[in-house]
Amino acid sequence: MGRSQSFDTTTVVQAARDVFWDQGLDGASLPDLERATGLNRSSLYHAFGSKRGLFDAAVDDYLDTVIRPRLRPLVEAGQGSAASPEAGRAVVTYFDRLASAVGRLPSDSPRLGCLLVGCATGAAGHDEALRAAVDAYRAELADALVGALRAADPALAGRAVEQRARLLLSLQLSALALARVNQDEAVAMLRAARDQAAEWVPRDA
Repeated sequence: MGRSQSFDTTTVVQAARDVFWDQGLDGASLPDLERATGLNRSSLYHAFGSKRGLFDAAVDDYLDTVIRPRLRPLVEAGQGSAASPEAGRAVVTYFDRLASAVGRLPSDSPRLGCLLVGCATGAAGHDEALRAAVDAYRAELADALVGALRAADPALAGRAVEQRARLLLSLQLSALALARVNQDEAVAMLRAARDQAAEWVPRDA
């Protein structure tokens, strides 16, 4: 007879997510995860198969509850068929809100920076599946920016749109990588991205 589950999976995954967010995949120890989730390793392994299985569940939760809600206005802005000044403003608002979110966090918050950006400089270097997950995350961010920027100025050449998105995304990823080292500078970089995006909004918007 199977073992019954006596815990809420979402609560456990989000508690583990914050440990991975703070310490990375390699840095998060099983004792850390046990303390955060309130489960012993036997229960964690029974529910998720391995530490990596728990990490993969944490990444899915991070994308679904943190990243995609933040990207949704950009994605929706990029779905219009006609020129949309609102799409340009959506990019400005996206970076403004991201800068505010990073700036509001306490300096010791486990949620400073980005779970996946942190992994990109650590475990992803020797883990093909994780490298693919980080790059898919990057591509999802880029696609949302490209769609909104293209909707804001449909006359702009495709290569120019991609270059604009790449510039903004570079500022974002750099800021999130720096957030644990210099939170103020990370906020300043995100505001620089906001200000650059604002310069691209059509003047009659």
